[in-house]
Parts: sequence; C-alpha cells; structure tokens
Amino acid sequence: MIRTQTPWFVLHSPELGKAFENFYQECNEDGVLDKKSKELLMVALTSVFRSPNQTEVHIKRALEIGVTKEEIAEVLLLAAAEGAWTQLASAQQICLKYLSSTEKRRLSGSP
Repeated sequence: MIRTQTPWFVLHSPELGKAFENFYQECNEDGVLDKKSKELLMVALTSVFRSPNQTEVHIKRALEIGVTKEEIAEVLLLAAAEGAWTQLASAQQICLKYLSSTEKRRLSGSP
C-alpha cells in the first residue's frame, strides 16, 4: 500500500500512530490467512461496520488480486445475513422486555 500523505493519526500521535500503521501493514501480509482471504474478510467487515469508502477500497484490492465478482457478492451477502441476524436477536431482547408476560413466554418457548 503506497500512501502519498501521512495519515492524520500519525501526525497527531506520531509514536502510537506509526505503531498502528506498522501493525496494520503487518496484518495485511501473508500469514496463516492468504491475501485473498484477508481481503474478503475486510470486505465483509467494512460492509458490516458501514464504512462505504473502506468497503470500496477493499473490493478494489480484492479484484486486483484475483478475487471474483461472485466471491465478493457472496461475502457481502454473508455479511448482510449475519448482520441482519444479530440485529434481529438484539431486537427480540428489547421487544420481549416490553411485551406482556404471556407474550414473552410464548415467544421465548417457555410454557
């Protein structure tokens, strides 16, 4: 990754900022996971974290290293499904908190 500007966090906190930048760069090197797996993971994470600019960055990088459009679409759908499921589980807890005790028992499967 070639940068033309120094990141804002390095400018404002040089020691920690540079350490974080080095850590991030090291995370992007091959390790147990290959670059393809890491980019697909980053596509999913940036999508779920609702960071469209970073999602675009990682989709472009993924395509550059040979990830197919179908693989990107699938990982985005998996991220969306898991994101929706966790939201649904969270909403259930909030709804149950405010429903009647009879409705709470029915929805939770209790007798």
